[in-house]
Amino acid sequence: MYMSALTKLGVTKPKTISIVVPVYQGNLTLKTLVSQISRVRDELKSRPDNAYSIDEVILVDDYSQDGSSSLINELSSQHEWIKPIWLSRNYGQHAATLAGMSSSRCELVVTMDEDGQHAPSDIIKLLEVAAETRAELVYAEFGDISSHKSWRNSFSKLAKLIAMKILLPKQMKRFSSFRLIDGELARTVSAYAGNGVYLDVALTWVVDNIETCKIDNRPELRKRSGYSFRTLLSHFWRLVLSSGTRPLRAVTFLGIGSSMLAIVGGLAVIYGRVANNIPVAGWTSMTVIVLFFSGLILLALGILAEYLGIVVRTVIGKPLYIIRSTPRIDLRKEDQK
Repeated sequence: MYMSALTKLGVTKPKTISIVVPVYQGNLTLKTLVSQISRVRDELKSRPDNAYSIDEVILVDDYSQDGSSSLINELSSQHEWIKPIWLSRNYGQHAATLAGMSSSRCELVVTMDEDGQHAPSDIIKLLEVAAETRAELVYAEFGDISSHKSWRNSFSKLAKLIAMKILLPKQMKRFSSFRLIDGELARTVSAYAGNGVYLDVALTWVVDNIETCKIDNRPELRKRSGYSFRTLLSHFWRLVLSSGTRPLRAVTFLGIGSSMLAIVGGLAVIYGRVANNIPVAGWTSMTVIVLFFSGLILLALGILAEYLGIVVRTVIGKPLYIIRSTPRIDLRKEDQK
């Protein structure tokens, strides 16, 4: 099916692929992942159509503290197609992914996690969907996510439901960190994305043709997830703020709705007093109303403050990430000599 789709579309010239893998605490999973990528790389090379070639795997060390830096050094010395990148501190998954995308040089870019949930063999499925639909961005759409704890599954489902229905453009059907992106567009996004941006929102700025590919989910190779509830909440809040003026618009509609509710309630009280001689309730109802509207005002001010914070970080020049020439652990060794 894969070869026939490519043949029908007349694909003859091999397209090069960069795989970007943000790494944080990946000492237990990285070697297995690289081994699986190597097999996929050999498989693509052995195909008669020679349509695709994995030319580089960019491992972005997001300031790991578990020995991942040494392992990345070891793997890059064993495989010439592995390109290590070292970040000066822990910037987070999205910043690390953008750092890898900016350093890529191939026609297509694949991003994936290092925890084992994303199977490198499924890259072929993403390539097939891209070839059939001419999509510039293809997301892996996972089915069962029961490999995580129940609280994380529930939070992820709720966050994605809010994102898809309210925050993201309609062409964004699903999104995940397992993506296939046009290389030129990937490097453009990485060049212009500012501090605090949510990567998948930034991709919608430059990509219109977005498709998904159904893929079976796999459990993580490590027992403990690298994401805490605080980290997941931070990701979701970044998604909210990166979605442009939609949250502000929601607050505006909420304010209009609250005002209308207050007007209707006031008219109902006046009518009841004049027509039916119903006594007006005392301080309890007044206190509840004041607290309710005060909460709405504080919510609106909080959202405005977050937007202002993004502007300030951008204006003062806070970098999205900084790349080192060597891992920090090596710099420490040099200082001790």
